[in-house]
Amino acid sequence: MASLLEWAAHGFWNLSAWQLVLFTLGMTHVTMLSVTIFLHRHQAHRALDLHPMASHFFRFWLWLTTGQVTKEWAAIHRKHHAKCEQPDDPHSPHVYGIKTVLLQGYELYRKEAQNKDTLARFGHGTPNDWIERHLYTRFSFAGVALMLLLDLTLFGAAGLAVWAVQMAWTPVMAAGIVNGAAHFWGYRNFEAPDASTNISPWGILIAGEELHNNHHTYPTSAKLSVKPYEFDIGWMYISLLQRVGLARVKKTPPRLALGAVRATADEHTLEALIQNRFELMATYARSMRLALDSELSDLKARSADATVLKAARNWLHRDAEKVPPGAAAQLAAVRAASPVLDKMVLMREELRQLWLNRSHTREQLAADLQAWCQRAEASGIAALQEFSLRLRAARA
Repeated sequence: MASLLEWAAHGFWNLSAWQLVLFTLGMTHVTMLSVTIFLHRHQAHRALDLHPMASHFFRFWLWLTTGQVTKEWAAIHRKHHAKCEQPDDPHSPHVYGIKTVLLQGYELYRKEAQNKDTLARFGHGTPNDWIERHLYTRFSFAGVALMLLLDLTLFGAAGLAVWAVQMAWTPVMAAGIVNGAAHFWGYRNFEAPDASTNISPWGILIAGEELHNNHHTYPTSAKLSVKPYEFDIGWMYISLLQRVGLARVKKTPPRLALGAVRATADEHTLEALIQNRFELMATYARSMRLALDSELSDLKARSADATVLKAARNWLHRDAEKVPPGAAAQLAAVRAASPVLDKMVLMREELRQLWLNRSHTREQLAADLQAWCQRAEASGIAALQEFSLRLRAARA
């Protein structure tokens, strides 16, 4: 009886409290890696290929620790990208509210998983072998039940707490924080056509998924970090898997290449602009902020009121449809007060229309770009002149 009570209290693996915490964190880390590498980057976006041995390990681990069905996850995530921030987005905080997505993100996921149209339209190409049909999908609940038995056997009563953390980790981190906070709070490197943000420049706790704005900008990239100060631990593991032959990366974020400045902008310049538009527009945004700082300095030198200019800092470089109504009036006032900033806003929109325009031929768009560069360099605005020269030096 004493031995039975001892096992019930501590299990076969008698760990200290700190050892239990480290073990649990290690298990949840593997789960997050399985989600980001297998479900997200490999299955949903095909950003990399996995060796069958690695692929099946991740499938098995997710069955044990989440009960996740691959087809459901991939289909719902693909639909999220296709319908992002629209009424059909399965889990947008701008549709359902941030509180709902943070606290009930998993329920939103389960609801969408019952939508047969979503699975049919977006679930193609996911595993459909014997073990998927007869075990992982058919008995998706059995894996988490087996994990509960393992945890209780190894740790006794404490195993229930270990299991509860394992089960809650993905719904909280992925369904709640990534789907909610990463479309609501954080910083943006790029003006992606949605509300995605980077929660943190260091993607460790959620295995790189913190860099969500980067991902929505380059969704088919296996690497989520783009800036020198950003770190994607998921990419670190992918690189290790590739080194030992268990993965093959198919795509990473494009890198802007610069050469000699062309005499005039041409079709090659247009191609470089379209291919590197997010990075180039991020450069343009920095130029706008520098111009804003210069305007602020001039106003202070004249002892003028700079309040309106300061208020516009967060919205001056954003697409017009992304500016909230409350900030639109401030931007209008800034543009009326500063011809330089007004010109830069106008020319930014003209530049953006070059890759949005579907009615002009390639030759016409190249001619439009050439005219844009000529006007930028004749504007007398240093920021526009420097950007135009950089654009003419860009290579696809």
